[in-house]
Amino acid sequence: MTVNTPLCFRGKKILAPMVRVGTLPMRLLALDYGADIVYCEELIDIKMLQCKRVINEVLETVDFVAPNERVVFRTCERERHRVVFQMGSADAERALAVAKLVESDVAGIDINMGCPKEYSTKGGMGAALLSDPDKIESVSITWWGLICPISQVEDTVNLVKRIEKTGIAAIAVHGRKKEERPQHPVHCDVIKAISEAISIPVIANGGSHDFIREYADIGTFQKATAASSVMIARAAMWNPSIFRKEGFCPLKDVMQDYIKYAVRYDNHYTNTKYCLCQMLREQLETTQGKKLHAAQSTQEICEAFEMGDFYEETTAIFEAKKTSLETKTQDEDDQIEDPDVIKMAVRFDKREYPPQITPKMYLLEWCRKEKHPQPVYETVQRPLDRLFCSVVTVAERKYRSTLWDKSKKLAEQAAAIVCLRTLGVPEGKLCEGENHLINKRKRDEQERLINRDHGEDLAEPSHKKANFIEETSDMNVPKMPR
Repeated sequence: MTVNTPLCFRGKKILAPMVRVGTLPMRLLALDYGADIVYCEELIDIKMLQCKRVINEVLETVDFVAPNERVVFRTCERERHRVVFQMGSADAERALAVAKLVESDVAGIDINMGCPKEYSTKGGMGAALLSDPDKIESVSITWWGLICPISQVEDTVNLVKRIEKTGIAAIAVHGRKKEERPQHPVHCDVIKAISEAISIPVIANGGSHDFIREYADIGTFQKATAASSVMIARAAMWNPSIFRKEGFCPLKDVMQDYIKYAVRYDNHYTNTKYCLCQMLREQLETTQGKKLHAAQSTQEICEAFEMGDFYEETTAIFEAKKTSLETKTQDEDDQIEDPDVIKMAVRFDKREYPPQITPKMYLLEWCRKEKHPQPVYETVQRPLDRLFCSVVTVAERKYRSTLWDKSKKLAEQAAAIVCLRTLGVPEGKLCEGENHLINKRKRDEQERLINRDHGEDLAEPSHKKANFIEETSDMNVPKMPR
């Protein structure tokens, strides 16, 4: 495992990667209670390669954000030197690309060869890799660390010896076969055989059901497997204070600590709710469990645990911080932007326009009528809140709205509105009365119907199409300099 600050994998207690559980609040809570290293949930290489790395100044986090604006992976400075990023991959090149994307924000990177679930194996990832040692070797050479289940003892030992030669720093072994599930006993003898066969650290995993019921059991499991370290999954999911030397904290306190992190780092309420349900377990039918089950927002979750005041105070702090940062950013924008840009505070509301008619279309039509070059839009995205602003250049003059929009398209429409209003040109709003573009479309439609009746070619001439198709740039939207 290649790391920024080399991690030691001997004598460590580690939070295992768990889907839907290993998000930032759980990882930070595990560290608070005594975990030495924490793994994020498995994240698929293809999904990560679609993400942009964004500094979230409000939350003080680093976010990897998908095109649909969903945060796929969120981390912070508190865990930077102790979090291992686990990836699902069956392709060495993609794995390396993702590693380069996240390497400055995590302590280590790991590939999953242990997950037997269909969502992982159907892509050739997880436990499916075990049937292709050559692929394992090619990925491992590009890779950093591995988690895998067992097969036959001899086959497993031979496989890990082969993997060891690729230069990885550690290997975690889940002591069950890929067809086995948590209710099956963990094979400590196989983990022990692997530990004795290789020189790199072996991390024992899979002991929650048979061994680990309290902190002292972690050492018992480690001795039974002769492993260098122990990785804990379900026992930590049920109560992350399993890592606490002094013993378990009351579950109520644990859950409230978890909720504080969930609110502090804007965790999605469905994920927060799922993790809390795993902690409540047999208490889900209690009054509090029923309130949690009914909750449909982070605020309602907080209220179910008598933490409504904490939610309001924390969100108020973040709103104030966001407003302060936005004001600061706006002041900086005003100082560095072109003073010749004509500005207005406008937004585009499609409800104010006829269907399929937009200010950009009107501006394009006006430029052609006046024999000007077509409008040129330059759009940037602000890192703070990922909002967009566009400047349109028409006849060597620049125009923009002072309001930032949630999409590139909306920002460009707003810029077009500023230009049209400055020029005193109609922008196509319903309140402006008769719409010549709509009338033009009706005439063209009638012409097509006449042509069809006479058996003529139905294709619309390209020069007519151009009048009604907004021209958009295929260029990527750049981010504003920080």
